[in-house]
Amino acid sequence: MPFITFEGVEGCGKSTQLRMLADRLRKLGRDVRTTREPGGTKIGEALRAILLDASHQELDPVAEFLLLEAARRQHIVEVLRPGVRARAWMLCDRFSDSTEAYQVAGRGLDPSRILLVDAHVREEIGPDLTLLYDLDASEGLSRARRRDGEASGRFEAADRSFHERVRDRFLEIARREPERVSVVPVRGEAEAVFAETWRIVSERFRL
Repeated sequence: MPFITFEGVEGCGKSTQLRMLADRLRKLGRDVRTTREPGGTKIGEALRAILLDASHQELDPVAEFLLLEAARRQHIVEVLRPGVRARAWMLCDRFSDSTEAYQVAGRGLDPSRILLVDAHVREEIGPDLTLLYDLDASEGLSRARRRDGEASGRFEAADRSFHERVRDRFLEIARREPERVSVVPVRGEAEAVFAETWRIVSERFRL
């Protein structure tokens, strides 16, 4: 069964779309497992708390990347690989595309090194479909800050140019891999966006 990832800038609504898709698939009787990165395991969630804590602004970009990959490795071993082997529908909030967008484009790390380490960590585990929820970076950041308030994390604290670079890289990935990445424009209410999400998924997997 498919492994589907949900990507996009802060505040794009991807987590809501993941929940809506999981609900629809479960109503159809599918075995659905939802998860997220960083996180998804006990160790991963502990690392997530470090990575998203706005008080940790001094965290070095390379250290940030290594913590993300440590969380991903644990996630693959404990959750993703078993789920794929069990032929469940795996729905994951962020995956390796976020690493390329945030750590390469956002933080400016060497892409060859980032992609090499990430490929080693994943061991050929990768999504069958990626849904990229595209939204103006400034609007998404405003949404995220309104949503989270004082709980806004390290990534929301980055300046607008950071988030614009992230969005541009996501769109570059979509152009590079159109057979895997489907861009979903974020317009209107969540239900309208979900109509497009469902169209893509139902056509791709013949539901």
